[in-house]
Amino acid sequence: MNTLTTAQVRQLLHDDAGVRLIDVRTPGEFAAGHIPGSANVPLDLLREHSAGLRAGHDDHVVLVCRSGVRARDAHRFAAAAGLSSVSVLDGGLNAWESQGAPVRHGRGTWAMERQVRLVAGGIVLAGVAGSLVWRPAKWVAGTVGAGLAFSALTDTCAMAKALSFLPWNSTAPARPASELLAALTEPS
Repeated sequence: MNTLTTAQVRQLLHDDAGVRLIDVRTPGEFAAGHIPGSANVPLDLLREHSAGLRAGHDDHVVLVCRSGVRARDAHRFAAAAGLSSVSVLDGGLNAWESQGAPVRHGRGTWAMERQVRLVAGGIVLAGVAGSLVWRPAKWVAGTVGAGLAFSALTDTCAMAKALSFLPWNSTAPARPASELLAALTEPS
């Protein structure tokens, strides 16, 4: 898998090298902040329609998410569909922002990682507090800890997957799937 640094992507954009930035986060996350000029093609939509993806252009596609994990997943679908010239922004939007690259901020939901931290922390806190009254409640905190360790070791997150189904994260995109996918596959 080809990854590009923030500096490399910025140079490609500066050189007007026919680059498409595709943000694979949820519509709510995209609305909260994204790279100017990027298009939102949520990972779930890409996964659902990956069998029918065919590029009608020669542009280089750079996949973006918050940290790079979902973009790497999207890369697997794009590669399996035969899309060539696809890269992942190394470190995602986190790296982009940390290097002072421009971000268009708006109103939207919290980043998925932040939602996971809130829910996991809340469950652990409730488990520890509950164990003062009912000692076995400590195992709730232990279970969440084990889940977080498993998540880190496997680079997956069951809690993020579950949270993605909540209404504010699974909001239907404002445009039909065919239009969103066109940002990835159709000539400009």
